[in-house]
Amino acid sequence: MPTPARLVRTTAFKLTLVYLCVFVALSLGLIGYISSTTSRLFDRQLEIALNREIDELANEYSQANLFKVMRTISQRSMRPDASVYLITDAGGNPIAGNVSELMYDPMLAAADEPFPVRYMQLSQGAPHRAMAKQTVLGGGYRLLVGRDVEDRIEFSTIIKRSIRGAILVVVALALVSWIFLSRSVLRKVDAVAASARQIIAGDLTRRLPVERSGDEFDRLAESVNAMLDEINRLHAGLQDVSQNIAHDLKTPLTRVRNRLDETLRTPPPPDRIEEVLSAAIDECDQLIRTFEALLTIARVESHSAGVTLEPTDLSALVADIAEFYEPAAEDAGLALKADIAPDLVILGEPNLLRTMLANLMDNALKYGRCEEGTVELQLKAVGQKAEIVVRDRGPGVDAQDRVRLTDRFVRMDAARSKPGAGLGLSMVKAIVGHHGGVLSLEDGAPGFLARIAFPLGTRA
Repeated sequence: MPTPARLVRTTAFKLTLVYLCVFVALSLGLIGYISSTTSRLFDRQLEIALNREIDELANEYSQANLFKVMRTISQRSMRPDASVYLITDAGGNPIAGNVSELMYDPMLAAADEPFPVRYMQLSQGAPHRAMAKQTVLGGGYRLLVGRDVEDRIEFSTIIKRSIRGAILVVVALALVSWIFLSRSVLRKVDAVAASARQIIAGDLTRRLPVERSGDEFDRLAESVNAMLDEINRLHAGLQDVSQNIAHDLKTPLTRVRNRLDETLRTPPPPDRIEEVLSAAIDECDQLIRTFEALLTIARVESHSAGVTLEPTDLSALVADIAEFYEPAAEDAGLALKADIAPDLVILGEPNLLRTMLANLMDNALKYGRCEEGTVELQLKAVGQKAEIVVRDRGPGVDAQDRVRLTDRFVRMDAARSKPGAGLGLSMVKAIVGHHGGVLSLEDGAPGFLARIAFPLGTRA
C-alpha cells in the first residue's frame, strides 16, 4: 500500500496541486471581480439616490421653508424603505428626523462624499449602519440623508462565507481526487514495474498488464508489449542462429582443421600440395560467404541506417537478372523464360534486391532440374503491387516443409550434397520484409514457386 510520503511525490499530487491552485485563483479572481463590480454599482446607485434626495429637500427649503422640509421628511419616513433623515441647527442639536441617535466620525463627513454612520431608530433596537451625505440648508441648518446598508453588509458576509465554504469544498474534492488518482496511477505503475522486474530477471514471456480501458497506460503497455514481442522474436532467432552456427559451421571448420592437421603430420607429395590448399581455401570461402549472409540478414532485419530505400526501376533490375542468369540456365540444361512488365518502380535498395533475386534464381537452377527443364521469371503489376514470380519445374517442396524454408540453415537437401548453407531464403525473407513486401512460397504444381509482392512507388 502506498505511503503518504510516496503519494505526495507522485505526479498526480503535483498536477492536482497545480490544478487546485489554478482553480482557486481563478475562482477567487472571478468572485472578487464580480463582488468588486457589484459593490461599485451599489455605491454608485447609493450616491445617486442620496444626491437626488438631498437636492429635492434643498430645493424645497429654498422655495418654501424649513417646516415644508420637515413635513416632507415626516411623510417619507413612513415608507418601508425610508432613508435616514436628520436636520440639526447651528449648534448641532437635532430638530427633525427619523432617528433617535446618530453616531459618526465628523472627520469622515467630507463634503459631497458618502460617509459611514451608525444610528438608532426611533423605535430603538440594535444600532444600524448606513452611508450618508450631508449639506447646509442655510441659516446654520444642516441636512443629513442616509441609506441603510445592513442588507449589503449581510450580503457581503454571505458572499465571504460562500467563498470560504467553496474553497474548503474544492480542497476536499481535490484531496479525494488526488488520493483516488494517485492510488489508481500508482497501482498501474506498480504493475508495470513488477512486470519489468520479471522481464529483467529473464522472463521474456512476461508482458505489461493491459486493462482494455483505452487510456494512456494501456496504449503505452500495448506499445511496450509489441516491442517485447519483437525483442523476444529476435532473441529466439538469435538462439536459433547460435545453435545452427554451432551445428552447421562446426563441420566445415573441423574438416578444414583435420585436413590441415593431416597435412602437417603427413606432408602430401609436392604435386598435391596445391590441391590440398585449394580445398582448404574453398572451405574457408564458404564459411566467409555464410558469415557475410548472416551479417546481411542481421543488417536488413535491424533496419540498419546503412540500408536506405530509393525509387528503383524494378523492371530494369529484373531484366538485368534475367539476362545474367540466362547463360547459367543453359549451362544447367534449363530454359529461362522471362516475362517482365515495363516501367514498374518501387522504393528499394538495388543491391539488396539483386541479392534477393540472385538467391531465388540460384535455388531455381539448383533444384529445378527435370525433364521439362524450364525456369520462369515473371514481373507484373497486380493492383497497387509489383509482383515477382520465380518458378521451377523440379520436384517441389511438401507443404509441411515450406513453412520452414525461410528459417536459417534449413535445407531440404538432407544429405548436404549440394553447395549452400541454407541461408538463401532467410535472406530473401529479410530483404522482402525490409521493403514492406510479402513473400509466399507455394506449390508450383509441379515444382516450386516463390511469389513476392512490393508496393508500387513513383519515379524520383
